[in-house]
Amino acid sequence: MRLPVPFPLMLACLVAYAQPPATPARAQALVRKAIAYARTHGLEALFRQTNEANGTFNVGSGGEMYLFVYDEKGVCKAIGFNAAVLVGKNRIDLRDSDGKAYLQEMIRVARTQGRGWVDYRYPDPVTGRVVPKTSYVEWYEGLLFGCGVYRR
Repeated sequence: MRLPVPFPLMLACLVAYAQPPATPARAQALVRKAIAYARTHGLEALFRQTNEANGTFNVGSGGEMYLFVYDEKGVCKAIGFNAAVLVGKNRIDLRDSDGKAYLQEMIRVARTQGRGWVDYRYPDPVTGRVVPKTSYVEWYEGLLFGCGVYRR
């Protein structure tokens, strides 16, 4: 007897299959592509391409990998996932399941080193389980640019 596959699971599998695997190298490349885009087209154009569902830096057009941009106080300026809810929100006090203030750490690393990696734990959108995640971050024009990948 064949059991039906729930549609959301089937859709998640198809999307995962259709997209190249999320890797640290791809996360780093996405951040650098976004900064290059901002240099050429300006920050406002970059924000639009990130916040719009069909934008270049939105999860809708790039699988699970998406760009996020925060100011130094932790206000979300652009995010390629759930932008309607998150843009404009101050998220400086975000903590992972271990209590790590990971957004504060991202801002610190990016501001003091120019770029780097931050490890933390975050809910996996496919499984719902909290798993290790790492994000590549860079500082540009007083803003934190980043992209993360899950370590499944």
